[in-house]
Amino acid sequence: MKKILFTLLLISSTLTLSAQKTEKKQVVFMSKSLFEELTDVKKKSDKFNLYLNMQGSFDAKFRNGFDEGNFTMRQLRIEAKGNINNWLSYRYRQRLNRSNEGGGMIDNIPTSIDYAGIGIKLNDQFHLFAGKQSTVYGGFEFDLNPIDVYEYCDMIENMSNFMTGVNVGYDITPTQQLNFQILNSRNSSFDKTYGITEDENGQLPDLKSGKLPLVYTLNWNGNFNDVFKTRWSASVMNEAKGKNLYYYAVGNEMNLDKFNAFVDFMYSQESIDRNGTITSIVGRPGGHNAFDAGYLSVVAKANYRFLPKWNVFVKGMYETASVTKASEDIEKGNYRTSWGYFAGVEYYPMVTNLHFFLTYVGRSYDFTQRAKVLGQQNYSTNRLSVGFIWQMPIF
Repeated sequence: MKKILFTLLLISSTLTLSAQKTEKKQVVFMSKSLFEELTDVKKKSDKFNLYLNMQGSFDAKFRNGFDEGNFTMRQLRIEAKGNINNWLSYRYRQRLNRSNEGGGMIDNIPTSIDYAGIGIKLNDQFHLFAGKQSTVYGGFEFDLNPIDVYEYCDMIENMSNFMTGVNVGYDITPTQQLNFQILNSRNSSFDKTYGITEDENGQLPDLKSGKLPLVYTLNWNGNFNDVFKTRWSASVMNEAKGKNLYYYAVGNEMNLDKFNAFVDFMYSQESIDRNGTITSIVGRPGGHNAFDAGYLSVVAKANYRFLPKWNVFVKGMYETASVTKASEDIEKGNYRTSWGYFAGVEYYPMVTNLHFFLTYVGRSYDFTQRAKVLGQQNYSTNRLSVGFIWQMPIF
């Protein structure tokens, strides 16, 4: 049944299209910030803008029947950004509901901070951003403001998405952009990131951190008359000396008046299991100690803004977790297939991105026989959520 549901969602996503945009385009701000509303003083400068990003809800969770119900603030981030002049800008964003501990960070920045850097416009075509920032991986869901995502696919959820380095952008035309980005490949030390442990014979794998633990990404963002858009990328990441991760993402979006849809295809081939799913099935306790893992993810979503203040959506996800090369006691092949099936309705009461929502989120995890002999069992989860989303302009 879940496979039929996902297939229907995927077909709907590829045939129907909404008013929801990516992070850069989706937000329609109030004509006044909270500061202006309270003081009746008009802000005359774009040098400082302050926002509070919120997603809060009441969640009813089900697993083999009703499991738990509670209120939660899934997203709470403070953000400041602005343009100092015509060539210098900055951006800072921090998650308020994540630990601020900074010990062991190779960039000396806590993982609660998403952005902390400056942008420089070199000329009409070249620009760069230096500091902590989001990786420029492809895919439209990855590019959304996190408050607008009710639940990520496992691929994105288990990735390191905010790291320190530099991005160089080149605007080929006003609608075609290339980005080349070099970032740290991890936030913490090699040992803390992977936690490689001894095998059953007490032997440690012959692994050492590379001298340049970096991730290199080439990204293409295309826009064809605001009807068809692309976000494609290819990345290579140094995991350890002689061990690399290769990640590819292809995102395509179609926009037609009240309809919008995107389909993201993502694939990761990991010499060391950075994702962690394969390790949880075939690995040993203590860290990401499985090797030669492969992950495929397909995410499709369709929106229909049937009234100016009302939007409905459906979303489907399909993911696999595999071992790409057999080892002494680990068989090559697929170990887990997961499905996601979402639906919801959103109400926008103001000329702003504030909206209230009612959503259903279903997830199913099917393990192959090679995983079941290792003790894995199929399971499903379901969630009903009612809540609000708002990027509140404070100043």
